[in-house]
Amino acid sequence: MKTDARARHACRACRDGAELDFAFTMAFQPIVDVATARVWGYEALVRGPEGESAGSILSRVTEETLYRFDQAARVKAIELAGRLFPREGDTKLSINFMPNAVYEPAACIRASLEAARRVGFDNGRLNFEFTENERFDDTAHVRRIVEEYRRQGFLTALDDFGAGYAGLGLLANFRPDLIKIDMDLVRGIEADAGRRTIVGGINQIARTLGVAVIAEGIETAAEAEALHGLGIDLMQGYHFARPALEALPPVAGFAADGAPVKRVA
Repeated sequence: MKTDARARHACRACRDGAELDFAFTMAFQPIVDVATARVWGYEALVRGPEGESAGSILSRVTEETLYRFDQAARVKAIELAGRLFPREGDTKLSINFMPNAVYEPAACIRASLEAARRVGFDNGRLNFEFTENERFDDTAHVRRIVEEYRRQGFLTALDDFGAGYAGLGLLANFRPDLIKIDMDLVRGIEADAGRRTIVGGINQIARTLGVAVIAEGIETAAEAEALHGLGIDLMQGYHFARPALEALPPVAGFAADGAPVKRVA
């Protein structure tokens, strides 16, 4: 009953809630596959119209505008991807979402489905990331979100794995398609045997469960080499490219079709 009441409130908030009194857009940062030397996909990151930080935008989101913002952010990312991404191929779009802003998975995903259809973006190219830094009071409900998204053909990813609440517990409960290892575990990994042991163990567990691993926050070639040595091929970070505002930044040595960089966010 509690979930049903929250779902009704969320749907009313999306439909009748306060309008957003601020503008925002998206920057895109590549996720590369070092095994194939190709760009696997791009993560959409919230920014202000002139490249202002995500924090400056998120600080303006209130309880009254949370649901509307979550929906608008997804649609904005998909619409930009429809314009920027190559039509052919399997380049993925990763979108962050707020599980606590999704109370009825099938209803709350409609705007995203409509946006994807409108711009001709295949559902199988969409990857929705939720972070383990956010405490989930109703894990069964989050599992329903993951199941509904999978039913729609989307990928799901657990972001910031290893930093936050019960990473292994969430992995066991939700079984996402991917996990993204938090940058704190990546930093200086080439010179830290403990970090290599932990990250190597996470990768082994994920592989056994059929979950792909992305290492994020990579800043040096040494970190990338150490991670590749542990069997991790999907990587993201400033070492490869910084986010670009409303554009797909090229990555030296990695094949991808995309628009030229316009502004660095």
